[in-house]
Amino acid sequence: MSHRAAGPHDQPQTMCPAFGSLRVGLRMRRTATILVGSGCCVYGLTFTSHFYGARRTVGYVPFDSESLVSGRLFEDVRAAVEELADPERYDAIVVTNLCVPTASGVPLRLLPKAVNGVRIIGIEVPGFGVGTHAEAKDILAGAMLGYARAEAEQGPVQAPRQGVSDRPTVTLLGELFPGDPVGIGNMLEPLGLAVGPMVPTREWRELYAALDCAVVAAIHPHYRAAVHEFEAAGRAVVGSAPVGYDGTAAWLDAIGEACGVARARVDATKARLLPAIRAALADAPIKGRITLSGYEGSELLVARLLVESGADVRYVGTACPRTRWSEVDREWLVARGVHIHYRATLEDDEAAMHEFRPDLAIVTPAGNPKAKRMPIPGLYFTNLISARPLMGVAGAGSLSPVINAAIASRPRYQAMHAFFAGAEGDREVGRDDPAGRDAVMGSARC
Repeated sequence: MSHRAAGPHDQPQTMCPAFGSLRVGLRMRRTATILVGSGCCVYGLTFTSHFYGARRTVGYVPFDSESLVSGRLFEDVRAAVEELADPERYDAIVVTNLCVPTASGVPLRLLPKAVNGVRIIGIEVPGFGVGTHAEAKDILAGAMLGYARAEAEQGPVQAPRQGVSDRPTVTLLGELFPGDPVGIGNMLEPLGLAVGPMVPTREWRELYAALDCAVVAAIHPHYRAAVHEFEAAGRAVVGSAPVGYDGTAAWLDAIGEACGVARARVDATKARLLPAIRAALADAPIKGRITLSGYEGSELLVARLLVESGADVRYVGTACPRTRWSEVDREWLVARGVHIHYRATLEDDEAAMHEFRPDLAIVTPAGNPKAKRMPIPGLYFTNLISARPLMGVAGAGSLSPVINAAIASRPRYQAMHAFFAGAEGDREVGRDDPAGRDAVMGSARC
C-alpha cells in the first residue's frame, strides 16, 4: 500500500474526543462533570448523558471573548467548582477544557486540588490535540489514577465496595463487554488469581483496588497515561487478551509469568481451557473476505478472533495509535497476511475496501454508506461487533452469527446496486480493475 503525506491538521475521523472522557465521568458514582468550551460543543456533548441514560446534569461555564482573554473565565471556573463541591454528594469533580479554552491557555492546573474534601480533576481534551474519544478516556483515567496513587502513598485509603480479594488480582485496562470480566475471572481462578477492577472504574474507591494488583492486563493497548501510572506504582503490564486459541494460550503464559505462577499450573489451566475454545471455534466457522475498521482500540483483538474462526481478513484499520501493548497482536496478524493500519482515516478504510473488495466490511459509522455503495454489506464495529463477548469460550463463537448473516445478505446489496445503477453517474473501482485500484490506494497511508 502506498504512502500519503500527512497534512498539518491530519487527524483520525472520529467523534469529538470529549465524548469519551465525558462518558467515563458520567458512569462513575459520586462524580460531577463541568465542561469549559463553546456553547454549541457543550450542547452537542450533552447528547452523551442522554444516550447512556446517565440522568445527570453536565455543568457548563459560559464565556465570551472578553472573559476568555481577560482571565475572568478561569475565575468563573474556580467559582463553579467551589459552588459544586459538596462532599455529601461528590467524591470528585472533573473539569474538562474543550478546544477554545485549551487553545487559549485557560490554566486548569491552577485549580485547587480539593475543595471541601472533594477532589478536583482538570483535563484537556481538544479535538485538535487528542486523536480519538478512546484516548480521551485514557486521559481522564490516567489523571484519576495519578491522584489516587498519590493518596495511597500518603496512607490508608477506602476499601472497594465489594471488599478486598483474598487472591492476587489482575486489573483489566479498557472498557469490556460486561460478560468478559466474568469469563476472564473463570480463566484466572485455576491460576490462583482473581479478576480485579476494570479501568476506567465506576467509582473512585475502585481506583485504589486497581492500583493494588499483581498485574495489569492492557486489554485495550492505547491507555498510555493509565499504564504510566501503573508502572509508577511498580505494577507489571501485560498486553493482548485471551481471545481465540492462540491468544488465550499466550495470554495465560504471560499472566502466569508476571504473577510467578508455577509452569505446571499454567499448563494444567491451558489443558483445561483450550480444547473447549478450539471446539467453539470449529463449531462456529466464518467464511468470507473481511476488512475491519474501528476506533475503540480492540480492533486487532477482533481481527485475531475472526482469523481463528476461518475468515480471510485482509485489512485492519484502527484510529488508535500503535503501542507496545498491541505488538503481540500486530505480529500475529501480520504473520498471517493481514495489513495493519494505525491512525487510519475514513479515506484509508475506504481505499482498503476498494483494494480488497471484501464480502463484508466492518466499519465506522462514516464508512458504512461507503461500503454499501460498492456494494458491500457493512456492520458498525462499535454497536454490532465490540459489544459482544470476545474472551475465552464465550467469545470464540460470539461473532459467527452476525458475521455470517451479514455476508449472506450481499446478494441483496448487489441487487439494489444494479437497480439504482447510473443514478448518480459514478463508477466504483473493483478488485479486477488494477489501474483504478492503484489510483485509489495511492491516497492511503501504510
